[in-house]
Amino acid sequence: MDLFSQGRCCIGKVVKSNSHCDYVVQVDDAQDVVTPPCPEDCGFGQFVSFDNDSRHWAVGLVYNSQLFNPLFSNLGPRLSSEPDPLFTPDLVQETRTLLGVVLVGTLEGKGEAAYGVHGIPRVVVPANTSVYKLSPADVYRFHLNQEGRSQFSYYSHLLRSGGLFAAQLAQQVLAELVESELFSGVDQKALMVLGKELSWKNTLGAIR
Repeated sequence: MDLFSQGRCCIGKVVKSNSHCDYVVQVDDAQDVVTPPCPEDCGFGQFVSFDNDSRHWAVGLVYNSQLFNPLFSNLGPRLSSEPDPLFTPDLVQETRTLLGVVLVGTLEGKGEAAYGVHGIPRVVVPANTSVYKLSPADVYRFHLNQEGRSQFSYYSHLLRSGGLFAAQLAQQVLAELVESELFSGVDQKALMVLGKELSWKNTLGAIR
């Protein structure tokens, strides 16, 4: 697909959804791929894209993470040593990293003409769809509308659907957009004002 930058980093695959815009992604590890993603590729506030061979499905933001380890609640006999991956491959693969991702829109168009459509995508993302880290260039294009002007229209949706850390997530996204200097002039000032307003609301809420 020529919609995105080349050489993208695949983070993992969709394993379930909690709602129409809240998906759970299982991160690839060394048992799945030769080169698994590093922790920074799937951190809090990372923009990701849901894609398969046939189409682009959605753009999302990592808002939560969870370590899944069923052995933690196992009250049966314990092994005297670490399990050997050769003889207990299923046991080794039971420990996984899961990401909570909130969908915030889609990317339309191709190449330099690509632009973002913000909001809740209408379609359901299929299970096992691959999830990729968005490059800075793709993040920039996602924040442009069809006329090439900056946009941050998923702001209110993110505050409602971004989990327990929604306000911190929105604040971090705004701060990173400002620091990236991808925008300039009036657009950059608008992002800075919005970031300061949200920071003030978070501070005031903490005092209360």
